[in-house]
Amino acid sequence: MQLTQKHHEYWSKNLRVTAILLAIWFIVTFVVGYYSRELSFNFFGWPFSFWMGAQGALIIYVVIIWYYARYMNALDLEYGVHEGEDA
Repeated sequence: MQLTQKHHEYWSKNLRVTAILLAIWFIVTFVVGYYSRELSFNFFGWPFSFWMGAQGALIIYVVIIWYYARYMNALDLEYGVHEGEDA
């Protein structure tokens, strides 16, 4: 199957948003955890490093999933590759 310019644009946008979201995931998972001792201020009464590890990272993961699903639904509609209600 020959890919058209429209296919290349779709996958380019898909890969770009995936790379950005994976970079955010990496920063939240590894960078914040690695530098957690330096994050020694209180956040809602807890040390920020503890809060980020226990609650903040989970919230950010859910936001990443929500954003990706919403973005891809819009992208699918834009390029006409969405799943119809018949599926």
